[in-house]
Amino acid sequence: MKVFLRSLVAVILCVAWGVNAQSSGFLGVKNQAKEIPSKGNSDYDKINDSVPELIPRKIEANFGYVNQSGKVIIPAVYKNVGFFTSDCKLLNSPVEALRKYGTEEYASVRTLEGADYRIDRKGKRVYRFKESDLGKCPYEYKAQKYHSYVRSGYYGVIDRNKFENEMDYRQYLIYPQYQYLHIMEGDDLENPMIIAAHKNKFGVIDIHGNTVVPFRYGDIKRNFSWKLARLFEVSYDGKEYFFIDQFNNRY
Repeated sequence: MKVFLRSLVAVILCVAWGVNAQSSGFLGVKNQAKEIPSKGNSDYDKINDSVPELIPRKIEANFGYVNQSGKVIIPAVYKNVGFFTSDCKLLNSPVEALRKYGTEEYASVRTLEGADYRIDRKGKRVYRFKESDLGKCPYEYKAQKYHSYVRSGYYGVIDRNKFENEMDYRQYLIYPQYQYLHIMEGDDLENPMIIAAHKNKFGVIDIHGNTVVPFRYGDIKRNFSWKLARLFEVSYDGKEYFFIDQFNNRY
């Protein structure tokens, strides 16, 4: 069971890993992200083609899924949920009939009792995890091209393969000027998204220093939401979190 729990940490606990701004002394402001208008046609209408149709949502104490318009599609009856994405250990299961449940048509969820399942897009539990069913994931490590660099208490960005002299400002992609930087994991190593803190607020910048998400949040989680779903998990107060896309639309 321990092996299985480790295999789910990048997916099912995606919403639980963050940098808490309250504990770091950062204070958010209550500027509202833009709400997505509802089309009212189909439960699976997509407003933004680059993000998933179904998005995890915490409702009161439990988790379920909403569509891009915010309508609840799968009730909040779970302890934790992940995005609809592939599970490599199921894709490589020794039981061939189970491999289909490892595709991105299914999501991993954990019940209030602690049981782990894959569900389909209608919320039906189609498979309960069993350790003997899981195969091995091919090991693939992609080293980040860019790294944060601290100088005189401020954060900047460098290309470690080219960086030699911190006194030469020309060697910085982003000269140290931020209170905090974290380069998010993603598939595009040339154009990563970067969580940044400036004037006690969190936002997101690109590798050129352009603002992607305005500096208005008390916390932005360092999880896999950008890699898995092209979404950022943000909070104004470090308590209530929600997802936004790179255009600051709220889901």
